[in-house]
Amino acid sequence: MTAVATQIQKAKTVLALTSNYAVAYAVKAADVDVVAVYPITPQTTIVEKIAEFVDDGELNADLIHVESEHSAMSAVVGAAAAGARVFTATSSQGLELMHEVLHIASGLRLPVVMAVPARALSAPISIHGDYSDLMNTRDTGWITYIASSAQEVYDTVIQAYRVAESVLLPVMVSYDGFLMSHTTEPVELNDEEEVKRFLPRRERPNVLRPEKPITMGAFAMPDWYYEIKYQVQEALQGSLKTIEEVDEEYGRTFGRRYGVVQTYKMEDADYAIVAYGGASFGNAREAAEIAREKGIKAGVIRLRVFRPFPTSYIVKYLSGVKAFAVVDRAIAFGGPGGGPVFTDVATALWMNGIDVPGISVIHGIGQRSMYVEDFVKIYEMLRDGEKNKVVYMGLRL
Repeated sequence: MTAVATQIQKAKTVLALTSNYAVAYAVKAADVDVVAVYPITPQTTIVEKIAEFVDDGELNADLIHVESEHSAMSAVVGAAAAGARVFTATSSQGLELMHEVLHIASGLRLPVVMAVPARALSAPISIHGDYSDLMNTRDTGWITYIASSAQEVYDTVIQAYRVAESVLLPVMVSYDGFLMSHTTEPVELNDEEEVKRFLPRRERPNVLRPEKPITMGAFAMPDWYYEIKYQVQEALQGSLKTIEEVDEEYGRTFGRRYGVVQTYKMEDADYAIVAYGGASFGNAREAAEIAREKGIKAGVIRLRVFRPFPTSYIVKYLSGVKAFAVVDRAIAFGGPGGGPVFTDVATALWMNGIDVPGISVIHGIGQRSMYVEDFVKIYEMLRDGEKNKVVYMGLRL
């Protein structure tokens, strides 16, 4: 066994954790300074667990109890501007309430990290999972991961701090509300001293200090506003390289890495399903196996990084298939493509001159049950030549 392998083996601690608790353990390992908390289902158990760590002396952080999600994001924006390593979490209406401040965090180039167990939006009121809340943030300038297991959630939160503090942009780590946030999986924890070495404290430019005062978030006239916003776009697009590098280094250090997209049986696939999150990806993989038994060369692509959108990977994997479908767990109301990610995928292909027929599938809204046979049916639809349409799967009419 090599010295590195011995070190990894020595650090192994495996606990049964929900994805929410996996977030809390990752935040503790990242040694954050400030956590702003406000409860909302299904994220509440994240901050409850962090509060336990703080109360037990396992995490030396300032826990700020605020009166709303808008205040939670405002508090971590202020703390990050002062140089602190920060964290908060929310879901659904809470994410909508802090929407205004999301733009401020990215515009000020602050390395805020936030967890979002994704949930449906009102009205009608739903506490169940889909990705309607997350998709509304896609144009806010945040780097956005969507994880598919509790282990990946834990690892991604740690990676998020390294990425955020490298490119000076805020990062969201999202995953299935309830289907992951409240279900238990084995999670291998890292040695926390090793995590601290992976996340060294960096001197950041433009930090608020009384001894060296600066102005942040000042009024911008039309002759500069556009350039400042373009810098956010440029930084976000350029962050993909850093995301890949951090993932590779994390893999060398801790033995686990995930890439920007994850594929399953795409080597010879004629028909592909593009999915995101835990439930959709798991169902799609099972369905691909069944479809292949029926003679359909089926494959799956999972988006792990949603913003910046991984255009080059989508083009690479979809340019060789006969047809594809995107399973969206959100609706782009009134849009031309049915689902928000389908619209992104279709645009990425069109912008690169790729003409592959596709189906936009909406499923799992408000945590409507998604079955493996539904995904098998999608492969059969693609094989039978159905294309360029929106399918509301599982909908009662």
